[in-house]
Amino acid sequence: MTGAADFTSGKGHRDENFPVASRLVRAELRPAILAFYRFARAADDVADHATADAAHKLAQLDRLEAGLRGQAGASGEGEALRSTLLARGLTDRHAHDLLEAFRRDVTKQRYADWGELMDYCRFSAAPVGRFVLDLHGESDALWPLNDALCAALQVINHLQDCAKDYRSIDRVYVPLDRLAAEGLDVDCLSARQASPALRRVIVGLAQQTGALLDRSRPFADRIADRRLALEVGVIQTLAESLVRRLERRDPLSERVHHRAVEAAFLALRGGFAVALRRLMRVTGARQPGLHGSQG
Repeated sequence: MTGAADFTSGKGHRDENFPVASRLVRAELRPAILAFYRFARAADDVADHATADAAHKLAQLDRLEAGLRGQAGASGEGEALRSTLLARGLTDRHAHDLLEAFRRDVTKQRYADWGELMDYCRFSAAPVGRFVLDLHGESDALWPLNDALCAALQVINHLQDCAKDYRSIDRVYVPLDRLAAEGLDVDCLSARQASPALRRVIVGLAQQTGALLDRSRPFADRIADRRLALEVGVIQTLAESLVRRLERRDPLSERVHHRAVEAAFLALRGGFAVALRRLMRVTGARQPGLHGSQG
C-alpha cells in the first residue's frame, strides 16, 4: 500500500451521520470545508483499514502530513488542503491535531475512562468545528461550546458503532472502567443483543453525552454568521435526538441512525428554532421600551 487510494473506504461527505458542508453554509466556503473533510476522510480510512498493519498505516499518515507541509507528490489530499489554507490565511493546526487522533487510532485500541475518551475527542472531533469557525471568521471564544458539541457527536458515533468497531477492527471506545463496574469485558460487544448490564453502560454514557449537549445548546445562538448558526442548530437537534435513541435503543440489535425522512424533519425543526430566536432578538432590539425606559 503506497497511497490513500489503497486505503479508501469509498465513504463520502453525504454518508456521514451529521451534515458536512450542507447548503446552509455559504457557497464560497463549502469547497474549503470539503477539502478539510477529504483530508480527514483519507486519514480516517487509513486508521480504520481492516487489514493494513500499523507500520503501513502510520507511514501513510506521515504522507498526509508531508503533503500538508508542502511536500510535492506526498499526498493529494494534504496538498489540496494546504493550498486551501494558504489561500485563506488559515492555520494548519487543526489538521495536525486530527492526524494526532488518527495516529492514536492506529496504536491505541482501548480507553480507560471518560477523561481519556474526552482527551481523544479533543484531537479527533474538536478540530473539525474549530476549523469551520476559523473559516467563517468566528471568535475562538466559541471553542468551548464547539468542543462540547463535537465531543458529543464523536461519542454518539462511538456508541452507535460500538459493536461494529469491536468486531471489525478490535477497537473499543466504551470506557473500560464503565464495563468493569458492571462486571463486563469487551467481549460483551460481540453479542447479538446487549445484556442488561451493557445497556446500563450505554445509557449512562448517553446521559453523559447529553450533558455535553446541554453545554453546547447556546452555541448556535452565539455564532455571528447566520447560515452557520442554522447549520449548528440542525446538528444540535440531530444529536439530541440520537442521544435519546441511545437511551432507549440497543445499538447491538436495533437501528439508532436516523432515516432520511427523520433527519430531514429534525433538520427543519432545528434550523427553524435558531432562525426564530435570531428574528426575535432582532425585532426585540428594535422595539423601544423593551430594554429600558425611553426618556
